[in-house]
Amino acid sequence: MSIRFGVSPIAWANDDMPELGGDTPLADILRDIQELGFEGVELGGKFPRDAATLKALLAQYKLDLIGGWYSGSLLAQDGEAEIAALQPHLALLKALGSTVFVFAETSNAVHGDRGTALTGTPRLPALEWKTFGQRLTQVADYIQAQDLKFAYHHHLGTVVERAEDLQEFLRHTGPAVGLTLDTGHAALGGIDALEVIRHHPERVAHVHCKDVRWETFATARTGGASFLDGVLAGMFTVPGDGGLDYAEIMRALARINYSGWIVIEAEQDPGKADPRTYADLGLKTLRAEAARAGLQ
Repeated sequence: MSIRFGVSPIAWANDDMPELGGDTPLADILRDIQELGFEGVELGGKFPRDAATLKALLAQYKLDLIGGWYSGSLLAQDGEAEIAALQPHLALLKALGSTVFVFAETSNAVHGDRGTALTGTPRLPALEWKTFGQRLTQVADYIQAQDLKFAYHHHLGTVVERAEDLQEFLRHTGPAVGLTLDTGHAALGGIDALEVIRHHPERVAHVHCKDVRWETFATARTGGASFLDGVLAGMFTVPGDGGLDYAEIMRALARINYSGWIVIEAEQDPGKADPRTYADLGLKTLRAEAARAGLQ
């Protein structure tokens, strides 16, 4: 098995809240990432979308483009329309040699709405899962035919948030529909990441590692806070600084012979949590636990 460590730039500059790190130059972000020892970076809002420009930029810092979030609309359009809409994003990933296509359904998502509480996540009616699953499978089959792994990102504030949602998602989608297993979103959504790894190893296509501060989340949720308010309060952090057991998570990944990227991604206010310091802690934590678990 072979793993590589990457990072999301969201800790340096948050795309959903531009006031968080919006004035941080992209060159500073990439320099930090390189100097900390990461091999790759996920796409961020500050990144140029011209393939030649982006390729030359990342080459300066010896970084690979892991992939990047794609906002899907399969509750509002069919698979063919989605495939047509995703072509520019796919072309950029292919040109940069990315191996994973991270997809999330956002047509009715509320995680970017400061006016909607954490408890206000939309729920997909039982009769709609079949159509949604069929459309997801059509898109995933297409992405797989393009030699990329399709990795659906379950996420707070979206229709795949809770354990019940994930069960329906898995039941109604085909084998090409992989998961971006996000440990932080799993924990706060009531999904047991270890159970997903154990029982659905073939679906684990990509891994995001963020830690959680349980008390902060509980306070935000009971107080009617939105997802973004929870982020500002600090409900997420990096591995090694929260309540999740990353030794057990790395052992679980080793048992299924996971091969691919492990990405540190923790939405935090860079004014309170220095991105470089926290990314360094996260990387050191995961490297140590992965080595103990036998992940190479």
